[in-house]
Amino acid sequence: METDLPALLRSLRVWDAATTTLPAFDPDTAPPTPVLLFTDWFAEAVAAGQPEPHTMSLATVDEAGEPDVRIVMLHGADPDGWSFATHRTSRKGRALAAHPYAALAFYWPVLGRQVRVRGPVTAAPSSESQADLHARSTGALAAALTGRQSEELSSVDELRRASQAAWDRARSNPAEPSSTWTLYRLRPETVEFFQGDPDRRHVRLEYRSTQFGWSRTLLWP
Repeated sequence: METDLPALLRSLRVWDAATTTLPAFDPDTAPPTPVLLFTDWFAEAVAAGQPEPHTMSLATVDEAGEPDVRIVMLHGADPDGWSFATHRTSRKGRALAAHPYAALAFYWPVLGRQVRVRGPVTAAPSSESQADLHARSTGALAAALTGRQSEELSSVDELRRASQAAWDRARSNPAEPSSTWTLYRLRPETVEFFQGDPDRRHVRLEYRSTQFGWSRTLLWP
């Protein structure tokens, strides 16, 4: 049976009242730095039951200048920036080596909120990257030890064998390092907070980094 994609798309609605609450957002009450507002919004997304609020889109530009985007997990956010991790030999790792600038996007539909972050990216020292890896689960370590991210794979069975060997290593040596695992930190130049409104008067507040600190500007929706 062939799916009628146009009809399926027309049947869908954004911010269904049964699952979404659109809270009021007064930008005049926003804190002076974006990480403070992000922390508040993140906690509110968790409290509202947003599934996997710590996942985000990461957009990069590769060696040929072509854009790419994927979903990754947030590892932290503080005044030094937003952090995530991957293998430096992966596609995104190679892209960041060629063009160390990226954009992040969070989407929390249960509250009708988005957060967009853009800025330069730096790699943390190896010791910090390994500490980040070993603070995570056994499964995360096993995935990192499996390695070869973004390389061509001959079969699912090859992945199964390599993954099982990595799981065995992770269980027997929880401190085993992954030489290519790298923690990255995006230091924001702009951070935009988007709050949906039922009357389509969406609020967009953008923080901009200046030599004097953070400025705040409203944007048309």
